[in-house]
Amino acid sequence: MPRNPRSSGETVPEPLPLRPQALMLALLGDHVFDTSICVFSGSLIDALARLQVSEHAVRSTLSRMVQRGLLRRQRHGRRMYFGLTPRSNHILEDGRDRIWKSGAVNNAWDGTWTVLAFSLPDSWRSQRHELRSQLAWAGFGPLQGGLWISPGQVDVDFIAGVGLEAHVRVFRGRADEVTDINQMISDAYDLAQIAARYAEFLDRWQHAPTASDVHDPLAARLSIVAEWLLAIRRDPRLPVQHLPPDWPAAPAQEVFHRLETSYDGPARAIAATLLDTVPDESGF
Repeated sequence: MPRNPRSSGETVPEPLPLRPQALMLALLGDHVFDTSICVFSGSLIDALARLQVSEHAVRSTLSRMVQRGLLRRQRHGRRMYFGLTPRSNHILEDGRDRIWKSGAVNNAWDGTWTVLAFSLPDSWRSQRHELRSQLAWAGFGPLQGGLWISPGQVDVDFIAGVGLEAHVRVFRGRADEVTDINQMISDAYDLAQIAARYAEFLDRWQHAPTASDVHDPLAARLSIVAEWLLAIRRDPRLPVQHLPPDWPAAPAQEVFHRLETSYDGPARAIAATLLDTVPDESGF
C-alpha cells in the first residue's frame, strides 16, 4: 500500500494473502448489511483492487458465493448487481456480534460448561468431519474421544443442520472442584495457536497509523476488519481467569477498535462515491 506523503513514517501493513471471500464479506458487512441494497459488480471489483485483488479473482469469488448461496444476482439494464441472502446475512450478523457484542475477552464467565458427546459409526467419516468442523466453529474443544466442551451456555442448533441429533447428547453444568480447569482447557484447546493469531495481529497493526496518515482508509479498514474476524472466529472465548497472564487478546482488541474507529468515517466517505448501488428487490 503506498505511503502517504503526510505520514509520520509508519504505513498500514501490506494486505495479508487473505481469501478474496473474506475481504468481500468485510466489504459487504460494512456497506451492504442491514441496508437493503445491491452493489454493482464493477464497484466490488474497484473496491477490492485497492487490496491488490485482481478483477478475475473478484469475478470468480462472486460466482462461487452465488453458487454457495451467499449472494444473489439482480440485473438492472446491462449491469449486474449483487445482494445478500439469508445465509450471508446470518454470517455477517455473527461477525458483527463477535466483534462488537461478545468481543475477544471473556471476563464474565459464570463457571458453566456446555458438554457435548457424540458417537458415530466408523464408516461415517464425512459426517464426523462435518460435525467436528461445526463444533470447532462454535467454540468447542475436544476433551477426549467424542467428548467436547465449551465455556458457558452455547447454542447447539447447528446439530440439526448436520442431521446427527440422534447421535449427539448435550449437557450443561459445572466442573467439580477436583477438576483442574486450567489443565482441562489446555487439553481441549491449542492455546499456543490461538494466542499466536492475536500476537500476529498485534505485530502487524499496533504501530499502524490512524486515518489522517493513511493513503487509503477504505483499504485499511477492510484489511483490519477481515484480519480481526479471522482471529476471533477461531477463538472459543475461553475464560480469562484460566488463561496465561500475558494472553494477547485484550491488547489486540484495543488496537483493533482504536484503528477501525479511526478508519470508519473516511472509509464510508470513499465507499459512498465508489459503490454503485440499487434497492434490493428480493423482499426477504
